[in-house]
Amino acid sequence: MNLPSFLWLWKIAAWSMVLTILAYLLQCLSGSIVWYARTTRIRRPSWLRTFHYTSGIVMVLLVLLLLGIGLIGTIGHYGSLGQSSHLVAGILVVLLTLVSAWSATQINSRNMWARNLHLTVNILLCGGLIFVSFTGWQVVQKYLP
Repeated sequence: MNLPSFLWLWKIAAWSMVLTILAYLLQCLSGSIVWYARTTRIRRPSWLRTFHYTSGIVMVLLVLLLLGIGLIGTIGHYGSLGQSSHLVAGILVVLLTLVSAWSATQINSRNMWARNLHLTVNILLCGGLIFVSFTGWQVVQKYLP
């Protein structure tokens, strides 16, 4: 298949990546407020936990959308996977995002490890998002005139 037939797919991927990074930044901000409220023992806004969970769910859905677009687009254009390091970066981000989401559901007073895992994975996810953005930009450069 030729690239112009996939141009709409790449546009969706670009917007999804921007929204994923925005969701990640919102997660960082709301998570920092949750952490601050917990450590200083002040009451956090009642809507904050719902916002943090909702933006996390949106981020997971966007990352899964990006995975689907990447698989369909790459197989459709090349006929196989493994054309660049972007595949490794993408799979890394998907795994980190899913581990982060899973660990968030495990956080409670009995599972103190879950909070530490969640924070550690999200720090690693920052690096993963930078890596996948960089490798994605390299892929895009192949198609620009």
